[in-house]
Amino acid sequence: MTDLSQPVTALAGVGMHTAQRLAKLGIHVIQDLLFHLPSRYENRTQVCPIGALQAGVSALIRAKVEFTDVLLKGRRSLICRISDGTGFMDLRFFHFTASQQHTLKPGVFISCFAEVRYGYAGLEMVHPEYSVIASLDTPVGEVGLTPVYPLTEGLNQGVLRKVIKQALVLCSNQPQLLPDWIPTSILQDLHYPDLITAIQTLHSPGDSLADALQQGDTAATKRLAFEELLAHHLVLRLARHKSNAWQAPVFSGNQSLTVRFLRSLPFTLTGAQQRVIADISHDFQKAHPMMRLVQGDVGSGKTIVAAYAALLALAAGYQVAVMAPTELLAEQHFKNFSAWFSIFDINVVFLTGQLKGAARQQVLQQLQDNTANVVVGTHALFQERVVFSRLGLVIIDEQHRFGVHQRLALREKGQHNTLRPHQLVMTATPIPRTLAMLQYSDLDISIIDELPPGRTPIVTRVISAERRDEVIDRINNWVENKRQVYWVCTLIEESDALQAEAAENTAQRLALLLPKVHVGLLHGRMKNAEKNAVMEAFKSHQLDLLVATTVIEVGVDVPNASLMVIENPERLGLSQLHQLRGRVGRGTNDSYCVLMYQAPLSETARQRLGILRDSHDGFVIAEKDLQLRGPGEIMGIRQTGAVQFKIADLCRDADLLDNVQQVGAQLFKQAPHAIQPLCDRWLGATTDYSEV
Repeated sequence: MTDLSQPVTALAGVGMHTAQRLAKLGIHVIQDLLFHLPSRYENRTQVCPIGALQAGVSALIRAKVEFTDVLLKGRRSLICRISDGTGFMDLRFFHFTASQQHTLKPGVFISCFAEVRYGYAGLEMVHPEYSVIASLDTPVGEVGLTPVYPLTEGLNQGVLRKVIKQALVLCSNQPQLLPDWIPTSILQDLHYPDLITAIQTLHSPGDSLADALQQGDTAATKRLAFEELLAHHLVLRLARHKSNAWQAPVFSGNQSLTVRFLRSLPFTLTGAQQRVIADISHDFQKAHPMMRLVQGDVGSGKTIVAAYAALLALAAGYQVAVMAPTELLAEQHFKNFSAWFSIFDINVVFLTGQLKGAARQQVLQQLQDNTANVVVGTHALFQERVVFSRLGLVIIDEQHRFGVHQRLALREKGQHNTLRPHQLVMTATPIPRTLAMLQYSDLDISIIDELPPGRTPIVTRVISAERRDEVIDRINNWVENKRQVYWVCTLIEESDALQAEAAENTAQRLALLLPKVHVGLLHGRMKNAEKNAVMEAFKSHQLDLLVATTVIEVGVDVPNASLMVIENPERLGLSQLHQLRGRVGRGTNDSYCVLMYQAPLSETARQRLGILRDSHDGFVIAEKDLQLRGPGEIMGIRQTGAVQFKIADLCRDADLLDNVQQVGAQLFKQAPHAIQPLCDRWLGATTDYSEV
């Protein structure tokens, strides 16, 4: 009996070359063919008279060949004039053989299908699919819609349709080969078809489904999208179950210590911050590892919440590791934690890739012998030579910037016997509810949804780069009023060198145009000491204008800087723009953000900049960003290793997620045996990320 886990070479007509091409599409075994769904469909059920054809429409026609000729002028091509009694048109082939010329001789009847377009002599089809028929009366239409599959070089639709058809026949004859892991009772409640019916429908649908398929609104599409979302959800639920099997240190808290800490602060915590601290304190009193995500808009005060959590771990005699994605942000955290903890006997150390020699060795030794209580750093924290004595809490800021294995490596450093450290991850990139429900269902989520009092709303303006001179004049006035400015340079290329060059050129130009203004420069290729010197000069108002790349997106806090100009904002995502904008509005002065775009703007770019202008709510902005750009770009797929869907579409299928959570819980109770096979079917080897 042929098994669906057998390689595709087990099917007729699939040799090594075809198998290699299929592998480029992620198709290795027979089952992969079933889940390689059409990207669109063509309607070949009705024959269209030539006289009724319109340019831009794909159509099936039946006609007689009138004459065939090879045109040598321009690009060599085979022209075949055809007619069906209602009109004439041409078929054009740029790649053709002698046998094709012979087949398409005058008097032959053919059926053909392609998109109709305007050619030199009226309507034509270029490289249509065609076959010879007996007469103009021969029935030629398909029974249902014709699937069009995603392809790769060297593979055509005909070959793919044939091998997929074999896989479908195999399933129809032996349904036990493709078990339906979702219980029938659940499918009936949700009004979904069984798995094989759904797959058959999507590979060979009737023409009545054409519109619904276009919208992704068939029961078959919903059923498969639901199962895929369910698999992603279950992977994270499994991770949560595995995590709960571990023990973690209990931090019961030290009231005199925390009261003293809060009294030493020059501000009072907001109600939202106090709520999140209560969540964390409650987690610390359990003997299982906390896995909590704290979301908070730019400037909502996440770092002080992290410091409070760190204090609870330190009071219990454990070490704390704080990891940030950039040296600039790590440096900011180091300064904050050092200042806040200066009233206690707490040793805060700093570790990044820039720290070398004896200084580095000293930090490593202090971590190993427990004389360093808090270490703040970048990805250098999870390198092999870093050994902790008693790591009890891992705090990760802007967590989506780190790769999966990096976060995993840091947690494992605190793993002793059955004990694991608690994990607190933070993000100022608001995560849309749909993504949070799916990608973070292994985490408890707390939201700081309140800004500290006194924060001024930021006025956002969208203007064309043609008005650059006006903006530069405005900067002159601004600086005369003793206020400071950010000028952010963006580049579409992800090249530090190119970004640095763009920022350098801009800084030079602005220095020439604004001779009375002290201009500074900050970019990712500068050494750490240089960056720190520039930031200190800006903070102490030795610099009036800071030209920077998006390196200032997080962790920069200069209350007197209340104007930001962002060049080419259309090149960045909404959430990133919102993060950048959050660098202003930190003082008591009116604050402005100028989005200076390069005309002409596409309709989508216009929409996106309009959303940012009209909204200051990071969660609203993130939801809109998800709708416009999709989950991959929001979360940074290359780094997270997740949210790569074959069928599901988070915007289109958001309404399925409530049922996903409910059914996930049901499966754990009623059909735990189905969970792993479901995850394997949809995620295969990528399920490793569930361990994070």
